[in-house]
Amino acid sequence: MPNGEFAARKLVRQRKHQRLLKKWLKRRKLHLKERYDAMGTVPRAKAIVLSKFAVGQKQPHSGQIKCVKVQLIKNGKVVGAFVPWDGSINHIDEHDEVTIEGMGGSQRGQMGCIPGMKYKVVELNGVNIWLIRAGRKEKPKR
Repeated sequence: MPNGEFAARKLVRQRKHQRLLKKWLKRRKLHLKERYDAMGTVPRAKAIVLSKFAVGQKQPHSGQIKCVKVQLIKNGKVVGAFVPWDGSINHIDEHDEVTIEGMGGSQRGQMGCIPGMKYKVVELNGVNIWLIRAGRKEKPKR
């Protein structure tokens, strides 16, 4: 088999290797997102609230970040989710149904000074959490 410097087979093999060194392409080709991301490939997912807790911020910030531990309905995985805005955590009770989405960190990672939280709560029982917090809508009963 020809294996010279400019043999087509060698060039194709080298190009394939070089392309897989690009992180975004490797994640797409090897389906790493579906394997390791709890939500899979979808932008939002419904979940049931298991508990509420607070997390300390990373340096140089101080304070407690309010979070909830939720179980995804689609696959049963348990993840933590950040609850945005002051006082929003007061409207969330255990066994409520929330919708979570990614925080926007690189490669579905954490955002800013919030340690370990990859997801945030956007809806509570099907209603936007910001509208409930602002008093424009009531939290629906389940």
